[in-house]
Amino acid sequence: MTELCEEGSRLYAHALRTGRIARADVEPVPCLMEFALLHPDPDDANWLRPIPPSVALAHRLNPLEREIAERRRVSVELAEAFEPFMALSAQVSTPTHSITVLEGLERINTALDQATSECRSEMLTVQPSSRRLEHTLLQGLERDRPLIERGVRIRTLYQHTARYSPETLGYVAQFTDGKAEYRTIDELVERLIICDETVAFIPTRDDRQVALELRHQGLVRYLIKVFEFMWSRAVPLSTGAPYEAAPDGITEIQHSIAKLLVEGHVDEAIARRLGMNVRTCRAHIAKLASALGSGSRAQLGYLIAQSGILDQEDQDPQV
Repeated sequence: MTELCEEGSRLYAHALRTGRIARADVEPVPCLMEFALLHPDPDDANWLRPIPPSVALAHRLNPLEREIAERRRVSVELAEAFEPFMALSAQVSTPTHSITVLEGLERINTALDQATSECRSEMLTVQPSSRRLEHTLLQGLERDRPLIERGVRIRTLYQHTARYSPETLGYVAQFTDGKAEYRTIDELVERLIICDETVAFIPTRDDRQVALELRHQGLVRYLIKVFEFMWSRAVPLSTGAPYEAAPDGITEIQHSIAKLLVEGHVDEAIARRLGMNVRTCRAHIAKLASALGSGSRAQLGYLIAQSGILDQEDQDPQV
């Protein structure tokens, strides 16, 4: 307690003026006894005598002063313990925090919020397709809208399957002023966020509970080159090209599936890498088999290799 109630202040002042106060008058005001401002009258148990204010104040300040002194002692010991390391840090010319491990969504989001609040030029993001929950979309809107408002350019890469996600399309529709660009590509490996060629974030676990904050200039520049490589081969989200059939009757997504089939991947792995569910993946495989006249899975792989449909990867990428 640091403050007397109004009635307690009045009664304590009265007790100081008169030298004592009836115990019955004090019972409705327990703060007087909690502050140790009164003590029993040695001559009459029905009365209480006031403790001098200077004594009462010292009684309450003493433990606080002891605690302050102890905390000062601990702070001095901590400063002395870290002093050698501070001297070492000052001698090192390169930063030692170029790679930081972020554990837990709260710490990851805090670091992302800090980086985006400092972003002034451009933010690059890679978002492998998955169903985006409402709270995730709201977090994205809260983070991206201030960037757009202060003129930061945002470029985001999705997988082709994002074209069939109402949540993603609804999110993209919030930014139609041209400062944000969205493209899709058949296959993305993992999430990536880069701010101003200064800091990048990548996850290290599938559950996204651990991420790396990268501030090493060489690493960040390398990741930017990877992003630009994918961006040059991606298709603007506003077009329908990835799912339109080419002259050979095979869509771009089916070309991607054909490539992975030839590499020996099973349906589940193909679906995961292309950001779709297994049922959709198998439906595309069935259409691919029908287009090539395949009667079995083994024959399909052979027909893909013989058909030459994968040769289109040697052509110039679409920009």
